Amino acid sequence: MAATCTWKPCEDTGEEKAVIVKFSNGQVKNTDQLNFKLFKHRDGTNPRKKNQRMVVAESERMSYVGSNFGPGLLQCNNTCNYFVGVLDKRTMEMKVQRAQLFNLQPIIPGETIANAEENENKTYREKLDSLIEAFGTTKQKRALSSRRLNEVGSDTLQKAVAHAASSVIDQKGLEVLQQEVADSQALTESNLFLPPCNKSADKREDVYPFDDLLSPAEFNSLKKLGEEMVGLGSKDQLTKDGFFPETAKEILKCLPKAGEDRDRQACCAWYLCFLIRLAQMKKLDRKLGENECPQLLFRKVQKTFTVESFDKGRLKNIVTTSSVIKIASHCLALLLHIGDLKVDLTLLHRDLSITETKMLEVAKAMGLTLSRKTFHSLEEAGLQDDHKMASLVLPLVRYERRMESRKRKKMK
Repeated sequence: MAATCTWKPCEDTGEEKAVIVKFSNGQVKNTDQLNFKLFKHRDGTNPRKKNQRMVVAESERMSYVGSNFGPGLLQCNNTCNYFVGVLDKRTMEMKVQRAQLFNLQPIIPGETIANAEENENKTYREKLDSLIEAFGTTKQKRALSSRRLNEVGSDTLQKAVAHAASSVIDQKGLEVLQQEVADSQALTESNLFLPPCNKSADKREDVYPFDDLLSPAEFNSLKKLGEEMVGLGSKDQLTKDGFFPETAKEILKCLPKAGEDRDRQACCAWYLCFLIRLAQMKKLDRKLGENECPQLLFRKVQKTFTVESFDKGRLKNIVTTSSVIKIASHCLALLLHIGDLKVDLTLLHRDLSITETKMLEVAKAMGLTLSRKTFHSLEEAGLQDDHKMASLVLPLVRYERRMESRKRKKMK
């Protein structure tokens, strides 16, 4: 018959609790080869430190450390009570007393507890970077080094910009700086897309000066081409492919009979056809002007309305979307000097092959007054065509941009 034993609870006499340990990296087969030691805090009066304990297990190859405080603390000790029974084989009595769990972790030589706590406080990204530094491939290490250099550069740049901005704000004040930024943005937009504008001009024809659109030297180079334009009719062809803008046809229909105004409008009509043709072809080459465009004017158009691009090892001058808008604004300013400061926007946007909305935005940016005019067709009775018109009236109109919000469709 098996021997029986009796349970005998231990009274809480303030004796040391029993210690139960577990190893975080596995199980120990030969516990006899380990030397266990229990350390407690020296300060026995401080309620926060008197219960701090540390268990150390040493072997010939590895050392293990566990504690009931710090980052290695097991929360189960605060939520559960553990008991261990010790059997006295002589009296067959088992004494039950309180116990405490310790999680033993291996200590790598050269790594201190401070380093372990520091590693615990690191983020996932920092831990991953440490692994890449130790075990990563050459490509991963190169990418890590590049990312850290970029982070350092961006932090340095942000600090420098913040310091410079704060010093400038202290010197000038926030309101003055905001006004300067608004003025510079308006000036930048006008320089990029709109022709030179004199908003303080007393005369309407001086708002967009003609000499800024065509200098005297450029205008003189167009006189011969202007004479050829005078002899063209509405059914004649301007180029070999039959291109002739409707805007230029309307100019030729209303040419004065003689005088400087006739020559001026004829030269402007040829230059206008050249710009419209450029906007449609999206590139600039000598074929565009049928080898007749003056060199002075050709270089100006190349510098003002085109962008250099490489294609198959060759340098080409192409016309971008923003360049088309710039061409539209210059054509509009040129037509103001031809058509008594009034322009048919519908004909112009059709010739340029842009939408009416973009054409209206250009007219609004130039401060022009918009209106509508109805034309009746002579060939087909009863057919009407509404054209958008733009005229220059002082003072210039200042349009406010409206931020339109799209309505959400209701779910049925």
